[in-house]
Amino acid sequence: MPIVNRMAELHDEITQWRRDIHSNPELMYDVHETAEGVAEKLKAFGCDEVHTGIGKTGVVGIIHGKTQNSGHVVGMRADMDALPIEEATDKPYKSKVPGKMHACGHDGHTAMLLGAAKYLSETRNFDGTVAVIFQPAEEGGAGGKAMVDDGMMDRFNIKEVYGMHNLPGLPVGEFAIRSGPIMAATDEFNITVTGKGAHAAMPHQGIDPIVTTSQIVVALQTIVSRNLNPFEPLVISVTQFHSGTAYNVIPDQANIVGTIRSLSREVRDYAIERMKETVNAISTAAGATAEVNIREGYPATINHDNETEKAISIALDVAGTGKVDANKEATMGGEDFSYMLLERPGAFIFMGNGDTAGLHHPEYDFNDEAIPHGTSYWAKLAETLMPAA
Repeated sequence: MPIVNRMAELHDEITQWRRDIHSNPELMYDVHETAEGVAEKLKAFGCDEVHTGIGKTGVVGIIHGKTQNSGHVVGMRADMDALPIEEATDKPYKSKVPGKMHACGHDGHTAMLLGAAKYLSETRNFDGTVAVIFQPAEEGGAGGKAMVDDGMMDRFNIKEVYGMHNLPGLPVGEFAIRSGPIMAATDEFNITVTGKGAHAAMPHQGIDPIVTTSQIVVALQTIVSRNLNPFEPLVISVTQFHSGTAYNVIPDQANIVGTIRSLSREVRDYAIERMKETVNAISTAAGATAEVNIREGYPATINHDNETEKAISIALDVAGTGKVDANKEATMGGEDFSYMLLERPGAFIFMGNGDTAGLHHPEYDFNDEAIPHGTSYWAKLAETLMPAA
């Protein structure tokens, strides 16, 4: 089945919702206006229950099918927050808030799930219950974890959960997914090396933290290239290097920060331990000391096998043969839907955004032509997983 007819009819209305959200971006957990608008629409659609304040500012709408004999509850999640980026488009609906924009398409995700909620509230052609989940703080705030920690899964008796994200470069109307790890764990490191300051003309009188830290930067790259099985994905990137304030003074300290990206717990633990060993060994050899701080971020997003097969089947139903990549290469970007997949079986799928600027780019914009495809996927997900009696 291609696009659901009702979704085509709702396209213009959903597009207007999306553009309204785009014009009024909010960050992290401070999505009060967006969440209030979502809750008002869900009530207007006739959702059976609308719950706010979950995970601080999250919203959950409950929609019962015509029958509930199965007792099944399927969760569908969209994210609501924007990014601290100055928009560089000239669209008539561009951000009204300086320094904030929807540069990742969460405006589109929210609007599409609202469209699906409207359709499902009208038709209720399923046996069970749908929980539409609108999450804050995906962009670094772990809003998914906050909603899980707030008891969302048990409170609404959610049995399986699904997420979706737009993907620039993938044609509109196409989907991509894989079983197992599909997005990476996102950890951060902060390393400070302390040596002994000296005049630059007399380096032998000090312990140079810049030279020592430079050796550490190079050595960290060998963890991936020489310590790890080449078939195990891992990225270690140093993204900042800070030291010194004068051209003729060797400073006391140097500091580097960066990120570790991995797809399995074993590789993640190995990388962290090997980093600490490498930093300490090089520092000791130089006569310096080092402090290594690791902040664990989002865990890897790992799709469950059975639920991935369901998602593939539904995407094929919407998109058609040849338009679903069922073995998408994993990306080393992160996603906090991972926390929901740790609690319940489910799957995370990508949908095409066409030839647009990349995610987190100041010229990015969600492609409104993708809306009927995303909303149809959500609608078919409910009706397929919980077929009406």
